[in-house]
Amino acid sequence: MTKLLRSAPLILIALMTVCLPACKTKTGPPGSTKVVGPFSGSKYESNNAWFRGTGQGTSVNQSIARGKADIDAKNQLAGQVNTNMRAVTDQYLGQTENAGAADVADKFQSLVREVMNTGLADLRKIGEETYINNETKEVTVYVAYEIKKNAMFRFMKKQARVDDRIDEITKKRMDEVLDREIEKADAAGE
Repeated sequence: MTKLLRSAPLILIALMTVCLPACKTKTGPPGSTKVVGPFSGSKYESNNAWFRGTGQGTSVNQSIARGKADIDAKNQLAGQVNTNMRAVTDQYLGQTENAGAADVADKFQSLVREVMNTGLADLRKIGEETYINNETKEVTVYVAYEIKKNAMFRFMKKQARVDDRIDEITKKRMDEVLDREIEKADAAGE
């Protein structure tokens, strides 16, 4: 028993030598602290059924901070929609190999810009948090928005149909592309 008690400190030191490096935390650049803001994680990220965007705004005026956060989140959404539509259009045009491919791509990009500049009925705010810095009195607002992909694509389809600048052949091609995306989004939402 006394031999066991004498060897206990050695066993403890051996265990600490093995376990402590495993418990070591990873750090970023020297002098930095990792910041995890609100609205992070998969619940706030886009997926096959939803476009999602988050934004942050800071100002001494709360309404200005909220406006900045809204713009930031909506710009993020617009970028996702634009990137998605560019990829879909490129894929479609690669498959069809038609002569008016560049024109169709340009019309899609123009449509995305117009749609994002329009107030979207299905755009939902899924979160907002406000913080005030007690020292500087600056207000920081965080917001999160989402829109169903199928609703977005249906809205784009509707906008394309009423746009007089888009000829009938291009409208037909756009309908085909958007119908495929609506089907994919509907399947993902089930």
